Amino acid sequence: MPEPRAGGRTRWLRFIAVLCTGLAGAAVLLVGLSQGALAASFAVSGTSFKISADKLEGTGFVQFGGVDQGAGAAHPVAVSAFRTVVLDNFCQSVALRGLPLVGDVTLRMESGGPGGMSATDIVMGVEALSGDLTLVNPQIGVDAGHVTKGPAGVVGQPGGFAQQADKATIVMPREVAWSAAAHTLRLANLKMTLHTGSGECY
Repeated sequence: MPEPRAGGRTRWLRFIAVLCTGLAGAAVLLVGLSQGALAASFAVSGTSFKISADKLEGTGFVQFGGVDQGAGAAHPVAVSAFRTVVLDNFCQSVALRGLPLVGDVTLRMESGGPGGMSATDIVMGVEALSGDLTLVNPQIGVDAGHVTKGPAGVVGQPGGFAQQADKATIVMPREVAWSAAAHTLRLANLKMTLHTGSGECY
């Protein structure tokens, strides 16, 4: 009887280790968030992710230019921050490319219904955004170092371009981001799936 191939077994175990290292912490965090049990303060960098929703409603909005330092690369972003934000039918997806043995894998998280995702003092490094935007009491072209409407302490480079508003509403937002951090974040009725191939939020 031929002996088992130790090399293939080693590659499989290595794949499991790589995958679990990248996803186990995220899964535990998101389960806690879905139960309202954690006050999250986190950052994501190195891999972009997509977000979609039916509607975003936020208060205390500021936006200015910045740079996210990823894995071996710097990414110019629009730093977008809200004091409070609520998204209906929230979806977030991350594409993991070229994993050993399985190739491309997509991690997708969904919180359906009105108010599926809510957060306070959230700051994101946004690469691309589309949707129908409405601003209440906007100020466009203010000094990024002197914005006042957003979360406490969130300011940009003095002399840089910025905009801010008391309230922002985006219908059908579609977003690509490199980073996110928040004081608190809640995902209601969380559903997380992991599958090979494509299948991102949009």
